[in-house]
Amino acid sequence: MTDTKDQINYSMIKDDLYQAVNGEWLKTATIPADHASAGGFMDLNDNIDKELMADFADLQKHATDAEGPMAEFLKLYALAANFQKRDQDGAAPLKPLLKQIEDLPDMAALNAQLSNWVKMGLPLPFNFDVDADMKNTSVNALFAGVPGLFLPDKTYYAKDNPAKDQLLTVFSNMTQQLLVMADYSSAEAEAIVKSAIRFDENIAPHVKSAEESADYSKMYNPMPFSEFAQSTSELDLTALAKDLFDQVPEQIIVTEPAYYQALAGIMNLETFDDMKNWMLVKTINAYSSYLSEEFRQTGSTFGRTLSGRKATTSQQKSAFYLASGVFGQTVGDFYAHKYFGDKAKADVEHMVKQMIAVYKNRLSTNQWLGEATRQKAILKLDTLELQVGFPDHIDQLEYKFKITTAENGGSLMQNIRQISEISRLDNYARLGKPVDRSRWEMSASTVNAYYHPFKNIIVFPAAILQAPFYSLDQSSSQNYGGIGAVIAHEISHAFDNNGALFDEHGNLNNWWTKEDHEHFQKLADQMIQEFDGLPFAGGKVNGKLTVSENIADAGGLSCAEEAAKNEADYDLKAFFTGWARVWRTKATKEYQQLLLNIDVHAPAELRANVQVKNLADFYTTFNVTETDGMYLAPEKRVTIW
Repeated sequence: MTDTKDQINYSMIKDDLYQAVNGEWLKTATIPADHASAGGFMDLNDNIDKELMADFADLQKHATDAEGPMAEFLKLYALAANFQKRDQDGAAPLKPLLKQIEDLPDMAALNAQLSNWVKMGLPLPFNFDVDADMKNTSVNALFAGVPGLFLPDKTYYAKDNPAKDQLLTVFSNMTQQLLVMADYSSAEAEAIVKSAIRFDENIAPHVKSAEESADYSKMYNPMPFSEFAQSTSELDLTALAKDLFDQVPEQIIVTEPAYYQALAGIMNLETFDDMKNWMLVKTINAYSSYLSEEFRQTGSTFGRTLSGRKATTSQQKSAFYLASGVFGQTVGDFYAHKYFGDKAKADVEHMVKQMIAVYKNRLSTNQWLGEATRQKAILKLDTLELQVGFPDHIDQLEYKFKITTAENGGSLMQNIRQISEISRLDNYARLGKPVDRSRWEMSASTVNAYYHPFKNIIVFPAAILQAPFYSLDQSSSQNYGGIGAVIAHEISHAFDNNGALFDEHGNLNNWWTKEDHEHFQKLADQMIQEFDGLPFAGGKVNGKLTVSENIADAGGLSCAEEAAKNEADYDLKAFFTGWARVWRTKATKEYQQLLLNIDVHAPAELRANVQVKNLADFYTTFNVTETDGMYLAPEKRVTIW
């Protein structure tokens, strides 16, 4: 039997929940040429983009009436959309940067201008960032990060990875073409790219893979700055820090110590020419999307190959993405005030309270937590902060961005470089100052949600609070299967294998007894095993890479179900089918394979199907038995929270 309204084939649910709910949709759904996927998240995002682009087209007609960041956003949007000027400018806005790199004769010359180099955001084999000290999250600390690779992950550089040569060929051809467009000869371009790849390959063995990076508690490796500065004898990191931060910090948190132990072998007089070419390649790729249409199309080749997208984003949409990416809070504030209602906010806040109550009850009655750990867990839950809809005010940083229009001689790239420098210096200026715990990491127009372990806070932007995740027109059970599970998922991140290492203040602090943590780790290992090796898109799921998100999914779905059952009109069929519906996704094979390698989330289809198998109510609701495809033996079902 198929429900024609929702296109749900109920007779299939016992064998494949995801296909039963989404099969009819999958038959007819098409992936837009400029997308790698279509589905709940992406379709909702596209609708919001369409609404906002229409809104801002109207605002552009009265741009002189706009004030503050909105006025500057409209200027940047117009500049980004002015492809006639971008085509006229060609490579000219980029050439001074490329020449600055070319003109470096040696490491001493780089050292002499190192501070300006960092402020301008020119590429280096190291970088600084200021963020909350993971063991004292009330204060901002200095972090040392590592450079990104040309390929998506270090595992792509392995000799036995069949994708390595194919992707490097695409990347090389694209970059050589970009360099020729910037007036290098073909021979020069080929030599530059070959040299740059050699330097990138030297970096790869010393940085973490996506799987290794998934355990972000291992980012916290504090050391005296004086010791860190000895990572290289070629560059004066002490003088650099003094210039950037007015004084040399006593301490720096090194996210990947193994990389900095190898830095002297990576960056030295012998590798200088390769490093220079690596900088040239990094720079021309980073800025290609801000130049002419030819640069933009050519520069997207590698990304399109990775994701399977058939076309580059349209000019108008790319201009919107660029400008809204810079003025995210401004755009989000506009969106929230126009499209987000108080009734929806109140309803979602009610659901959050319901979910927290369920979690609290579960922690209170948990059979494997010791009393000391239980009380600390409840304290963390009681301290959890909530932000729904949009922030109280636009981030002050966006008030600092002043756009020089084309009429006043400004180019898109010049403005982006200036904004980048202002943002970087704003970040550096926070060192040693109190952390602003109210600061949002996402725009209110973003279809997403997050838990911030350093702040112990959950945030739900206005954009995600609509169908299929949430609607006042949907039943409470449908909403709990959608946004309810998302809410509980974010709460669960406070108690996943990463979040569980942070206390109620967001500090990296072990609040577990040894016995309780060992038991928790055994449960986490079961979750790893449940997903590890599952076949998908010609590859296999990495259970270690996806474990934190899978723990959050499991806790989120289970708690959302219990909360749904607390409502008078609960309907578990609607709950489970609502859960499966939000994960409907159609994606290119290339994109699916890319995500298998680098994404901490399991594939959407498996998120929908695997987690429900852990819940007893799923079996009774749909009468699932041992002979059915959705059956999982009780001893293999994983329950953590």
